[in-house]
Amino acid sequence: MKPLAALGADEARALVGLAFDLDDTVLDGGALGEAAYGAMFRMREAGLELVACTGRPAGWGEVVQRQWPVAATVTENGAVAFSREGGRVRRLDALAPGERRLRRARLLELASELGARHGAALADDNAARSSDVTLDIGEHATVAPAAIAAMVAEARARGVRTTVSSVHLHLTLDGDDKASGLLRVLGELRGEDATRARRRWAFAGDSGNDAAASRLRHHLRGGQRRPAPRSPHRAAALAGAAARRRGLRGDRRASGGVASSHAARTSVNGASTTPPGPP
Repeated sequence: MKPLAALGADEARALVGLAFDLDDTVLDGGALGEAAYGAMFRMREAGLELVACTGRPAGWGEVVQRQWPVAATVTENGAVAFSREGGRVRRLDALAPGERRLRRARLLELASELGARHGAALADDNAARSSDVTLDIGEHATVAPAAIAAMVAEARARGVRTTVSSVHLHLTLDGDDKASGLLRVLGELRGEDATRARRRWAFAGDSGNDAAASRLRHHLRGGQRRPAPRSPHRAAALAGAAARRRGLRGDRRASGGVASSHAARTSVNGASTTPPGPP
């Protein structure tokens, strides 16, 4: 790991885009603040394409794609994505709606069973989901690590993939993760070869479901796992640093809190390019 400030000017100029997580990266307590929203525009002005890449629902993704300055939105840990074509939002999903409904029915049954056995409730964003089902482990309730581990083991024994984020336990029958979903979208929308995209794109994230993105050359730590304090200026700090590295010097609108301790802790993994093993 090395500080973002150690990212060389040539490396920074070689970046064409930044993909970023939502919860605890640009959102604080699930809410988007003024500093973070403005930071996205500053990054776009710096010449970076942006892709929101989240475990949050497809229903959120359509709104993000309509309202935020992003080229694409990858949701549900890579399974469903959105882009803009003219004035319309296009949904990118490999499965038909009927198949999605059948899969989710199976997942909902398993999630209800696991939750009843281990004291976890369904997350309140499930109605907006298409490909997965989530249990609340840290958003509105706290579930013990031992209970989370037990639910993960039981789900995998039933042939269901799991991902743990800072707020949810995800159950899915899809094979995607954030990195594969991002690379697929970049291939479809920009014609980016996966190897080239790994060099030209960075990823900012904070939790377990962001680990797959370490296969990108630059993996930025965008936030902190709960219950550590959160800063509304994290995203602005990241934007300001990136913008200045690209030549937009002294832009206080972008920097927000670049000199803060959160900014000082922002780091980049410039060495890890090996995809992680199966979850």
